[in-house]
Amino acid sequence: QVQLVESGGGLVQAGGSLRLSCTASGRILGINAMGWYRQSPGKQRELVATIKSGGSINYSDSVKGRFTISRDNAKVYLQMNGLKPEDTAVYYCNADMTGYSGGAYRRLDYWGQGTQVTVSS
Repeated sequence: QVQLVESGGGLVQAGGSLRLSCTASGRILGINAMGWYRQSPGKQRELVATIKSGGSINYSDSVKGRFTISRDNAKVYLQMNGLKPEDTAVYYCNADMTGYSGGAYRRLDYWGQGTQVTVSS
């Protein structure tokens, strides 16, 4: 089965940096886009950054200039600099890809299990 596995979360002081990693594995035919989303308690999940297979990148206004998304084949990274307490959230890796799931190849949005990022003031 297709899986997305994140790593790199943790506790950091305001102004610090963290680097998140996510690896897609399993029977994958193609990846159209990968990205990162986050969710804080009581809030909806929101987009942080996405990168398409053609290379186009999109950032939320709240992280522009501080976060950098990059991708290497089936891996996607999020370099987070200048972290603020309001960046505290569970960060989820997402991939729009065609993978083997439920007995067939399907183009779906796949999600990782999430990794906690906590920024202390």
